[in-house]
Amino acid sequence: MTRLLFREDAYLRGAETRVAGLTETGAVVPEASVFYPTGGGQPGDTGVIVWDGGQAEVVETIKNGDGVALVLTEGTAPPPVGASLGMTLDWTRRHAHMRVHTALHLLSVVIPLPVSGGAIAADKGRLDFDMPDAPEDKQALEDALNALIARDLPVTEDWITDAELAANPGLVKTMSVMPPTGQGRVRLVRIGAGADQVDLQPCGGTHVARTGEIGPVRLGKIEKKGRQNRRVTVLLAD
Repeated sequence: MTRLLFREDAYLRGAETRVAGLTETGAVVPEASVFYPTGGGQPGDTGVIVWDGGQAEVVETIKNGDGVALVLTEGTAPPPVGASLGMTLDWTRRHAHMRVHTALHLLSVVIPLPVSGGAIAADKGRLDFDMPDAPEDKQALEDALNALIARDLPVTEDWITDAELAANPGLVKTMSVMPPTGQGRVRLVRIGAGADQVDLQPCGGTHVARTGEIGPVRLGKIEKKGRQNRRVTVLLAD
């Protein structure tokens, strides 16, 4: 199992580890990883790895059982198993994912409807809602979202057991993707604290430490994607 350094510190930009193994396709399985693997609508991280006598670009990070695998540029010879490995994250891209992902959590507060899908990119993200009718005032939603961001609320995590999650199904906002269970516990992402808490939901992705770090956002076109489905896009203002 890969040690998930990004889970311990989402702001960690690099680290040293060793090569635990290689997949059949030549992807590198590290003992520990600062690279987040594709999942939950968030893209896998990219960056660079170096070892004695070699260097390679990580073009995608994917899940590999209970671990992580680093996909290298096609045709690149991977490092040998057991080699010391230096990892450097494409921080600009990752940090943008963190900002967008946290903004989408707040979007689900502003639009308190079941979520049927979602995706994250470096400049925007979207959620699909079980929303038969388009909202009457999109500007009011955008203003409410930016007001939440501007409150600079803390973003923290908690852990609950699988049984506790099963007993509190209202924590799960997504209809299409259920949080991973079977490991005995589930990670919750909390926005706000005490009387100022605005959101609490299962999530395995990376987030900023405070909502103010997201910066101003704007809402894109709200698209109809089925009889009861509306797609709402959030764009980073910068």
